[in-house]
Amino acid sequence: MSYALMNTYGSRTLSFARGKGAWLFDTHNKGYLDAISGIAVCGLGHAHPAVAETIARQAATLVHTSNLYNIPQQEKLGETLCQLSGMDKVFFGNSGAEANECAIKLARFYGHSKDIETPVIIVMENSFHGRTLATLTATGNRKVQAGFEPLVQGFVRAPYGDVEAIRTIAANNPNVVAVLVEPIQGEGGVNIPASDYLNLLREICSQHDWLLMLDEVQTGNGRTGKYFAYQHNGIIPDVVTTAKGLGNGFPIGACLAKGIAADLFQPGNHGSTYGGSPLACATAQTVVDTLVQENLIERAAVLGTKLLSGFQRELAGCEQVAAVRGKGLMIGIELKKDCPNLVADASAQGLLINVTAGKVIRLLPPLVLSDADAELLVSSLCKLIRQTA
Repeated sequence: MSYALMNTYGSRTLSFARGKGAWLFDTHNKGYLDAISGIAVCGLGHAHPAVAETIARQAATLVHTSNLYNIPQQEKLGETLCQLSGMDKVFFGNSGAEANECAIKLARFYGHSKDIETPVIIVMENSFHGRTLATLTATGNRKVQAGFEPLVQGFVRAPYGDVEAIRTIAANNPNVVAVLVEPIQGEGGVNIPASDYLNLLREICSQHDWLLMLDEVQTGNGRTGKYFAYQHNGIIPDVVTTAKGLGNGFPIGACLAKGIAADLFQPGNHGSTYGGSPLACATAQTVVDTLVQENLIERAAVLGTKLLSGFQRELAGCEQVAAVRGKGLMIGIELKKDCPNLVADASAQGLLINVTAGKVIRLLPPLVLSDADAELLVSSLCKLIRQTA
């Protein structure tokens, strides 16, 4: 590790020199099957030719002008995302944390427009929304928050998936203005709620005139087999955030809004120096077009079912495994105890995985994963799990 870098990521041993599709190659040219895709970022895999061509062409033309001027690439991407999502308007930033920060500001602004002096947002236990002061406060993980007190006020927490807890809060807190929730909790352990959870939250928010705000930073851009995960439920939120897979590695985040939430901000209420640059938006437009035109979202649904079935079959009766769950290409394999060495063991075998919540193997492979690579992922990982003490 370089002494010039803050020690925010701990000791790291791997350095990658290049990538192609679902594979990364280190500085010694050893290949690794990437089953985490940059933590749900590289949905199109590494070095995708259309993305690379767009970046090169746009960088040679115009990288940045600032939002003092019209940006045609931004307007085009905004129209595309609104059409795909059913939303009305979009604000572009540079990350998922920024997109969620925008959503939090929208909720507070909404509350003040209703003459609520101290607006409150309901957030969930075990959630993750980012590492800015507001988003780490919204995050339901004490480890993320520790040492950064005083935290931001204006949040109340409920157990994830517990609709009755939301109703109880509604009956006792007149200052609630919004619910911020992940359709599937990623960092929290690939936690999947009941199939009608989002539908019931939509009903409650509509009943109480709250904003339903969905954090789709990880679940969006085709990851679960729909462009956004809420589309499995046939609902429309008031606010939805996305990032990660939107740029396939190029930094971009988006906060989309509908109805009253779409018209809250006025000039001066929010902004971003780099947000929605010509380069970022041109790149994201190519990513979105590729996902749609090459039917990769439908592919994610089919491949996800295949992977989930494969893991459930191969791990049936395995004493180390507590549960196997997933939706699309977002899969969690929960072990019965923590597995601190499994990531390194997998890496040594040429497989890149992630463990979250201590004992949940989180898999977020690229949407371009081949059938052969999917079979290799199942066989390789199941072998490692069975060897786990």
